[in-house]
Amino acid sequence: MGLKGKMIGQTEIKAGGDVFHDIIKMRPHELSKMSPDKVKAFTLLEGELGKVGSKICWHYTHDGKDCVGKEIIEDIDEEKQSVRFKLIEGDLMEIYKSMYITYHVDTNGPDSLVTWTLEYEKLKEEYPHPGTVLSFFLHMVEDIESHHS
Repeated sequence: MGLKGKMIGQTEIKAGGDVFHDIIKMRPHELSKMSPDKVKAFTLLEGELGKVGSKICWHYTHDGKDCVGKEIIEDIDEEKQSVRFKLIEGDLMEIYKSMYITYHVDTNGPDSLVTWTLEYEKLKEEYPHPGTVLSFFLHMVEDIESHHS
């Protein structure tokens, strides 16, 4: 096992890929209503919602602990309905030297598949791989689904 790794997880969403992509890209402040046990608050620090280069801050609960994470939006691809975030500050930076979080949506008829990809480098070999972080995102999708059902 190395310090660098990549984890991928997928979950289905019937609320529509367009809806999901719009929420994450343009209405992330609404996630605290849709997934209140995970997302506590969202703040736009610099830039504009839905724009590459914008700096954002999340307050969230992970593994029973209140956490903070600051990210920069690195890429948005409307065709793939994807956004790539680069983690730049926060609790996870105590374990990971770098982390990139990307989602994309594949739509097939009425159903959509949301794929989350975590690319990371741990600070130390003995630190955990971000399996619980990936689960956090997959369960957040389920919360969004429930909210829109």
